[in-house]
Amino acid sequence: MASDPPLPTRPAWTVADLLRFSPPCSPPPPPRRPAWNRYRLSESMKGLLVALLGGGVPAGFVAPFTRMANEASGIPSLEILLFRCVLHLLFACYLRCQKAPCFAPPEARLRSLLHASINVISIGCAYSSFMVVPSGNAATVRKGSSTICSVFLALCIKNGHLTGYDWFGLVGSTLGLIIMVVPDLLNLDKSTQLYNTFGYALACLGGMALALGLVIFRALDFPAKLVTVAFMFGVVGSLVCSPVMFLLQDPVMPLDPLTWTCVVAISFLALVSFLCASYAVTKAHPALVCAVLHSEVVVTLAVQYYVLREAVSPFDIMGAGVILGSIAIITAQNISCDATEDDDGFIMQLKGPP
Repeated sequence: MASDPPLPTRPAWTVADLLRFSPPCSPPPPPRRPAWNRYRLSESMKGLLVALLGGGVPAGFVAPFTRMANEASGIPSLEILLFRCVLHLLFACYLRCQKAPCFAPPEARLRSLLHASINVISIGCAYSSFMVVPSGNAATVRKGSSTICSVFLALCIKNGHLTGYDWFGLVGSTLGLIIMVVPDLLNLDKSTQLYNTFGYALACLGGMALALGLVIFRALDFPAKLVTVAFMFGVVGSLVCSPVMFLLQDPVMPLDPLTWTCVVAISFLALVSFLCASYAVTKAHPALVCAVLHSEVVVTLAVQYYVLREAVSPFDIMGAGVILGSIAIITAQNISCDATEDDDGFIMQLKGPP
């Protein structure tokens, strides 16, 4: 009887063999970052916040301080503008340290010069209007005209799409300005009607020039353009204000501390507002930046009432509320968070190699 064939023996597995042939363990996923630290504000939202806190709020003190300086010592508007332009000349030190051209590269020099000239016209008209009509009304007309003009110029801006909420906010902010200024325009004194009309026309012209200047600055593209245009504004303003001031106005040498305090505060606050508004327009649409800058009107009304003791009508309060609501709509619409690079890497690790 033939014997059965031997059964195949199983190989003897050792612990080392098991460890050697076992599939490698996948590394544990990195710990997830907290929700508040995983996202950052969008570029548009950063620009709007800079325009709101750095552009609109400081500028709200400029109009009342300009009126206070004029009433204290009779200092004219162009002289205040000259002091501010002299402060801008200090940027030459920064440009020299960075070895950057003080008057912009040759290919962008003409547009930078145009931007500086338009801003001098805008601020000169604004300061003059602050001394002719109530500061709150002048700031209201200036901001309203700048918003309307920037909306019309929006068609000339590439990649400048506005959503429905943005348009709603723009219309709302403009409506708030109309609520504030129209009743005052209808109740102008007959004896000073021509004088007040001239002041409002200056404010409107200043707003249109402001919007045009922001659009031109957005189109500039060269290193250190923010500091360069600030310096060129100081140069153009100094060269223009010095002779025109003696031709059209009567310069005075202020001696009282109140005037000097107001002039220094105006120069510094206006410089901060100028830099922040120019930076914001590179991040967000100029029309939205102009709408957010309407916060200047609310601050001006508050200073006008509590410091200058000038009357504030119910229409002013109602219009200020509409403006704040419109700014809230624009800001809420532009709140969008982008995932950070760490979270992008975390997502790629979860998906695995392609």
